[in-house]
Amino acid sequence: MTLLEELKWRELFFDATDMEKIEEFLESGESTFYLGADPTGDSLHVGHLVIYLTAMRIASKGHKPILLVGGATGQIGDPKQQGERKMLDLDVIEYNVECLAKQVKNLFKFETIVNNYDWTSKIDVITFLRDFGKCFNVNYMINKDTVKSRLDSGISYTEFSYQILQSLDWWHLYTTMGCNMQIGGQDQWGNITAGIELIRKRCGSDSKVHGITFSLITRSDGTKFGKSEGGQAVWLDKDKTSPYEFYQFWINTPDSDVVKRLKQFTFLSKEEIENLEREMVEAPHLRSAQKALAFEVTKFIHGEEATNQAIKVSQALFSGDIKDLTAQEIEMGFSDLEAISLTEDKNIVDVLIELELASSKRESREFVTTGAVSINGEKITDLEFVISKDKAIEGKFIVIRRGKKKYALVKF
Repeated sequence: MTLLEELKWRELFFDATDMEKIEEFLESGESTFYLGADPTGDSLHVGHLVIYLTAMRIASKGHKPILLVGGATGQIGDPKQQGERKMLDLDVIEYNVECLAKQVKNLFKFETIVNNYDWTSKIDVITFLRDFGKCFNVNYMINKDTVKSRLDSGISYTEFSYQILQSLDWWHLYTTMGCNMQIGGQDQWGNITAGIELIRKRCGSDSKVHGITFSLITRSDGTKFGKSEGGQAVWLDKDKTSPYEFYQFWINTPDSDVVKRLKQFTFLSKEEIENLEREMVEAPHLRSAQKALAFEVTKFIHGEEATNQAIKVSQALFSGDIKDLTAQEIEMGFSDLEAISLTEDKNIVDVLIELELASSKRESREFVTTGAVSINGEKITDLEFVISKDKAIEGKFIVIRRGKKKYALVKF
């Protein structure tokens, strides 16, 4: 299938500025295209991931990608429906720009990364208004969806001017690097079309530039995609979201979403995905599709070794067989557990209460004597059992399990 056909089959493609020519253009493999990232944080999260994977699919046809990190536009903020964005300090923006550029280069192998502060900062206000502002009609600007939605509640001139700045970016990349295509989420349509208008007004109406937008990723119930069940963002940075937590996010994908996620977030072939879909129908309890999804995406972001560690931790948690885990694997899989730190030995009855695994000494003793408590995967029934450093895995951690699913951690 053609690249456009594949993007449609993967439920990624949303719209293009020239539907008659876009398929031929994509197949030519002759474009330089860009996508932008505003440095609102020092890491991308899974909500950003699909557009970068899509950029890789386009690059595989021979097109040359550019990542534009918005050191300038990040100081302004793309208008959002909820209200004005909080201004970030300049040193925070500079740090975020550096982190994002490094992350994208490492993960997605983009060779060309630019910062729009490098050219925007050199334009004085008179030049901005004469050479660029003059090309924009206010009536045209206020009809952009993101601006229109804010007219009743109010929008500052700062955020109103964002589309001019982003259009200036594309004009700069077009005139200096031959960048003739921009890609983005469907919410970027207004900014993309504004960029095309600026290029055609300043460089000629016959300028051959194209914009493509891709569907925003939502769950099957319509809610926003990209956060864990606890409402926390799932980051691509392992220090913010561990490989285990990252793997768990994908393995918990519901059946109603998993085939679509395989299409959108993996490089598995159509045949492979259709086979997984059949397996899901025939043996849903095996969760083959979820396992494939979690493995493929985690491997891509964190590597195969970290992925296998995450699987090992998952299996240990499910089975309760903790003793074969390393201290590093325990730290990975149990980082969000209730935990206490001990500097001296302590009786198991008191530790259960301190960890809130029991509400009283009576209840704590009952849990122990009935075999409901395991220490590093081994059941204990001795009320005199002492939690001590010599019993800790690598002298660092003791994992306490009460019942089937209640875990807590003792650190030394």
